[in-house]
Amino acid sequence: MRIKESIEQSIALKSKVLQDEMLLDTIRRVAEECISTFRADGKVLFCGNGGSAADAQHLAAEFSGRFYYDRDPLFSEALHVNTSYITAVANDYSYDDIYARLVKAKGRKGDVLVGISTSGNSENIIRALKIANEIGMITIGFTGETGGKMKEHCKYLINIPSKDTPRVQEVHILVGHIICELVESTLFPR
Repeated sequence: MRIKESIEQSIALKSKVLQDEMLLDTIRRVAEECISTFRADGKVLFCGNGGSAADAQHLAAEFSGRFYYDRDPLFSEALHVNTSYITAVANDYSYDDIYARLVKAKGRKGDVLVGISTSGNSENIIRALKIANEIGMITIGFTGETGGKMKEHCKYLINIPSKDTPRVQEVHILVGHIICELVESTLFPR
């Protein structure tokens, strides 16, 4: 039955991540970078396309709204939410430039940019990471197995060990939620 197969595949991939001590350490270090950035009054920016854009928006909302409990908001934003900007830049320049231009406008040294791409090869994410590195931002990539071209431009790479896009996206949200929980519980202990 396909339903059970999908659930079993999701569990198997999450188990694989659970056994990968290097990946778990990277997740911990990413959470620590976000904590340091927020403590320094910085911001965490996200970018992605399609389902990864939805994940970017979801995770930004967890920081800027709330995760488990009421607390002060954290400055976090998904860079695709202004459709007038996105369509203007895509039309006047190139879709490949939509995030790079916003990172150049909004990013500051010490801020965090999280680029999400299951393939790791989305040109608009790669260009944004390049600009973020030039600025001195902390660059984080959420990708699939190989890391694609993004791996060369990320200080931290969370590459989920699979090429199955839906399963990778499921784990991206799990990892994002773990980071949000660590950030919230550290900055706003109960």
